[in-house]
Amino acid sequence: MNEWWDGLSLLLKVLYCIAFPSTLILLVQTLLSMFGFHDGGSGHDFSDTSGLDLDVDANISAHGDVDIGHCTHDIGCDHNVDGGNPADFASMRMFTLQTIVAFFTVFSWSSIVLVSSGVYPALSTVIGFVLGLATMLLVAKIVQLSARLAENGTADYKNAIGETATVYIPCPPKDHGLGKVNVMINGQLREVTAINNGDELIKTGTQVRIIDLQGDTVVIEK
Repeated sequence: MNEWWDGLSLLLKVLYCIAFPSTLILLVQTLLSMFGFHDGGSGHDFSDTSGLDLDVDANISAHGDVDIGHCTHDIGCDHNVDGGNPADFASMRMFTLQTIVAFFTVFSWSSIVLVSSGVYPALSTVIGFVLGLATMLLVAKIVQLSARLAENGTADYKNAIGETATVYIPCPPKDHGLGKVNVMINGQLREVTAINNGDELIKTGTQVRIIDLQGDTVVIEK
């Protein structure tokens, strides 16, 4: 091992010092993602309508328009009621842990392979840098698309606020568990997990109104 290391050029030693830790971090990231331990990103708050009171001087039309005072908001549109950060989805974030680790991993190993194959060291590092940058862009794009898919899924449920739903699985009183309701969202009947905002059990078949959203769970009341 010592003989192998001593026989390397200074450039290869530097590249290996970059390659080993970056590859290890990449493997750890992959394993954590497989088991669901990933970061949702800053500016995400999937409780998109916390505190929204539809009973205060609000008139909901058949087209989903909410008229509050002199202001009209379309629930189906992309209004950020909760003050979330739309920039998280509007542009790619180039410098994140995932993109930086991907860059160094591809850059280092590509350069090592090229140098070991007899390509000039300067040219090897340039090609490695370009390949690393391309990988960085690709990872950033994938993260951006994943974030948009998550946002679109949540925005879908936002359209259910103010709609009437039918209880499918009985909803226990507030803070005593979850139930399920059937509700029409964008013309499709969906079964959604529900939280009862009242103090009484809501039985199967009861008509309820959706008043809030917490992640993929709707808050209902009679």
